[in-house]
Amino acid sequence: MISALRLTAEGSEHVDTRIVDHPEFRLVGHAARVRLVRQGINPHIQRHITALPTEEHLRLKALGNTEPSGLLAVSDDLDPDYAEGSELTYLHGVAVSPGTPVPGGLDIIEVPAGRWVVIRTTGPHPQTLQKAWATAAAAWFPFNPWRLRPGPEIVAVLKPTNDFSTATCELWLPVEPA
Repeated sequence: MISALRLTAEGSEHVDTRIVDHPEFRLVGHAARVRLVRQGINPHIQRHITALPTEEHLRLKALGNTEPSGLLAVSDDLDPDYAEGSELTYLHGVAVSPGTPVPGGLDIIEVPAGRWVVIRTTGPHPQTLQKAWATAAAAWFPFNPWRLRPGPEIVAVLKPTNDFSTATCELWLPVEPA
């Protein structure tokens, strides 16, 4: 069962957040080691995604069966300081429940049960999402009783325009009580 609590951070910038208790799940898809790019579109990730045929995106979407919903951009094994140019594992995939059969040829990240702060954004993509992450780090985390815990960072692009220049997204960050 997934439960949620909505919190509002007071300050100069509004951060639309909710805390979610999520049971264990798996992230499945196509993974690659890429370099971290903190501002703008990451060309390494863009090449990875565009190399996948359209049919593969559809196959992945059909496989997903739990939150976070839809096709996901997953960053794992991140440098703790988020250093520009550091390496991370990027997975383009979906979330599935633990018992879901996974077709061969897909990479899997096992995600234990835990709490997540879910930050919702709408606006120019990826700039609005990147700004929300920076605002959360500077204005939300310092004033709320949560801190990041080990685990993947997940972006669900919920409502993109056809060219992905604008989107409604959810950023899922693993958290624990501070």
